[in-house]
Amino acid sequence: MDRRPIHTRPRPETPHAKLSFVVDLDGTLVHGRTVIPGAADLIRQIDDRFVIVSNNSTHSACGLATELAAAGLEIPDSRIILAGVMAVQRVALDYPGARVLLIGSPALRREADRAGLILVQDGADVVLLGRDEAFSYDKLALAANEIRRGATLVACNPDRYHPGANGLLVPETGALLQAIIACASPPNVRVIGKPQPDLFQEAVRRLNSTPAACVMIGDNPETDAAGAARLGMPHLLVGSGTECDASDLVDLTQRLSRDRKSLTAFPRLASA
Repeated sequence: MDRRPIHTRPRPETPHAKLSFVVDLDGTLVHGRTVIPGAADLIRQIDDRFVIVSNNSTHSACGLATELAAAGLEIPDSRIILAGVMAVQRVALDYPGARVLLIGSPALRREADRAGLILVQDGADVVLLGRDEAFSYDKLALAANEIRRGATLVACNPDRYHPGANGLLVPETGALLQAIIACASPPNVRVIGKPQPDLFQEAVRRLNSTPAACVMIGDNPETDAAGAARLGMPHLLVGSGTECDASDLVDLTQRLSRDRKSLTAFPRLASA
């Protein structure tokens, strides 16, 4: 596993710095397992100048890349940055030797095993919370009592839901987080995913760029736009709902590469 620091020190931007793109996934490129029209064209257009940054806490990067390819969206796993994977890495780096109660998917558990986390069912130092489709009353009670006993709560992301297929919403980590907070009243919660800076900083590092030389493309003003703005990264917001068409962005990204003033070119898009 890559153990390099995931913080980046921005380097001075030159007037002709190559523009790069930090792209959200759910609601921007896909709805559930359905690729939004124009998304594949957008990825081809921005080619080697992008990374995907998602609050997904269910998949590994490799597993998600495989699912996206099956749906018709080819994205190398090296270009996928996920909140769940990063949360595991953060716990491994920042709480070495900690006993961890993990509530999450089988894929997240495998990531934790690869990272060398010590997974336990009681006596935890850290409760790591991801999206868990098997979340239950017993898991809620277990997590709440470990936190009340003194364990630190780390959440992969704050999202209450993400957009799914056919306009349906998919309950997310943040919904489970609110249930735990209601029971345990932790003194603080560490959140890794957007709008916190961790994923954005890792994206800038992988792109070998600076925040000012990247554009965040997303659909959520509370996570995508707010997180980018905190780092001084310009952002574009696409419309929400199944009518969203990534085709709008293909021409815009071409124009942005030539002239960054094109950030305000489309009324459906907003810039920082």
